Amino acid sequence: MVSPDRFTVNASILFTELPLLERPAAAAAAGFDKIELWWPWVDAPVPERGELDALREALTDARVQLTGLNFYAGQLPGPDRGALSVPGEESEKFRANIDVAADFAQSVGCKALNALYGNRVEGATAEEQDALALENLTLAARAADRVGAVLLIEALNAPESPKCPIVSAPKAIEVVDAVNAATGLDNARFLMDLYHLSMNGEDLAGVIDAHTARTGHVQIADNPGRGAPGTGSLDFDELLGRLDKAGYEGLVGLEYKPGDNGSAASFGWLNK
Repeated sequence: MVSPDRFTVNASILFTELPLLERPAAAAAAGFDKIELWWPWVDAPVPERGELDALREALTDARVQLTGLNFYAGQLPGPDRGALSVPGEESEKFRANIDVAADFAQSVGCKALNALYGNRVEGATAEEQDALALENLTLAARAADRVGAVLLIEALNAPESPKCPIVSAPKAIEVVDAVNAATGLDNARFLMDLYHLSMNGEDLAGVIDAHTARTGHVQIADNPGRGAPGTGSLDFDELLGRLDKAGYEGLVGLEYKPGDNGSAASFGWLNK
């Protein structure tokens, strides 16, 4: 059994063959003591208290630490790429979720909250959407600070998310800097997802060298295919080693598709 202290399992893409409340125990059975989650209730930015309590109990019973949680981001996986920059109902849902997500994170000792930006939409200019996004990210950063967490800003990839404006490391860093300037808290950080950056054709070594100091979390999947390391062409020994040399001491999130043999069978690469 592996006990990879460096890794946290994204249980919104792995172990999805199981109900949500069974995933912490499944991760523990596979040798992990840490998981991260997208917002689990895609239709409920403010779920019933009992649902929050049940997830907290499942984490406690499995002795698994929640290390990262997304704020409400719409339909994931699905057509949405976030909510906070989308005027109207989606922005309102995001705002309603901010304290719910932050309070839940605090209750389970989770120290990282990810705020996905959102797609460009008709009926609002890019400038209007970016102004709304900064307002909402400022609120989220303050809520994260209240519970001792960092706020993560993630770059997605243009081929799969063509309507999302945050599709490069420099753009995500630009947003991180804007949020920190607006709040003065300096708790916004870059979420460096090496799969997304690879899909964008970015120089991963260059991104690591340039932006590790402002990186709060790293996620990995191989490319092409978004499978486990070893199923594509990325050299994770080199990439993770480069992160080490750049001073990254945080966790690495396993945010990959498990493949046809199921989630528990997808961790063989860790033993190599």
